[in-house]
Amino acid sequence: MLRPEMSASYQELSEDVERISENPTDEREGEMEVREDASSVILPDSELGTTAPSLRFSKTCLKNVFSVILLFIYLLLMAVAVFLVYQTISDFREKLKHPVMSVSYKEVFLYDAPGIAFYPGKARLLSCKHHYYDHIPPLINPGQPGDIECTTQRINYTDPFTNQTMKYALVVQGPRDVKKKELVFLQFHLNGTDQDFSAIDYLLFSSFQEFINSPEKAEFMKDCESSYSSWKFSGGFRTWVRMSLVKTKEEDGSETVEFKQETSVVNYIDQRTEPRSDQLFFVVFEWKDPFIQTVQDIITANPWNMIALLCGIFLALFKAADFAKLSVKWMIKIRKRHLKRKSQVMNHIN
Repeated sequence: MLRPEMSASYQELSEDVERISENPTDEREGEMEVREDASSVILPDSELGTTAPSLRFSKTCLKNVFSVILLFIYLLLMAVAVFLVYQTISDFREKLKHPVMSVSYKEVFLYDAPGIAFYPGKARLLSCKHHYYDHIPPLINPGQPGDIECTTQRINYTDPFTNQTMKYALVVQGPRDVKKKELVFLQFHLNGTDQDFSAIDYLLFSSFQEFINSPEKAEFMKDCESSYSSWKFSGGFRTWVRMSLVKTKEEDGSETVEFKQETSVVNYIDQRTEPRSDQLFFVVFEWKDPFIQTVQDIITANPWNMIALLCGIFLALFKAADFAKLSVKWMIKIRKRHLKRKSQVMNHIN
């Protein structure tokens, strides 16, 4: 039985050989199909290899996202810079409109002697003396004429406000030496008055020497009365006036002078035995301190600081714009490269 089976298998093998020899192309196609099947079997390994382009693509997307975020940050910074420019210009204009008042002090030991203009009316100057170190000796024969050791000058001029009435003024040279606490002590006497209250007006101006050197003393006094304030001191008291000088610089460069005063009043005890209807006036003038106060308006807005700040802001704007431009170009370039690679992959697959 083995012999018929062997002869049958041998006959099938010979038939296969004859079929292969007759159709060699079919055999090659089969081999190619087998190879394709083999390649299709190895497909999972090739899919693992495609993870590298996907990782590259995710990194590119991440870079694009960061670039967009960075671009928005720089746009925000540009908006802040524009706001700073607007705010800087607004502050500069506001400071130009509202200057700041500056106060400075200059120490001196000798003042320019001020002028003291008295308007005594019917009162008469009895004595005038210079004393030092805040010491005034006791009065001798009060109410009687004494020594007049001050530089004085009498002047008549028309009232600057009415231009009709004549005014009589007694101008006295004030104290100079603030280091030695120089003071001027004056005594006036009023014989009688029909008024209910008695007082003497006085006026302070900056320089007695300017008054002496002025060729038109009447016009000088009219200008002083128009520019300075006047004060009063009452009879029956010793009025102590402590002066301080304030200089104010105007915007046009001119300078005005103003006196500030601190006044203390002490009652005079009349020790004369006989009853009298006359009135005595005592007044003391001295400098309060050796400091001249200077007041001026200062514009705190510095144009150079503003220019430097604006230059820095505009430089930051240009740098931000340049960076934004490069970022956009880089994003477009990356996008084109990604599309190119994608098209190449699609062509390869096709």
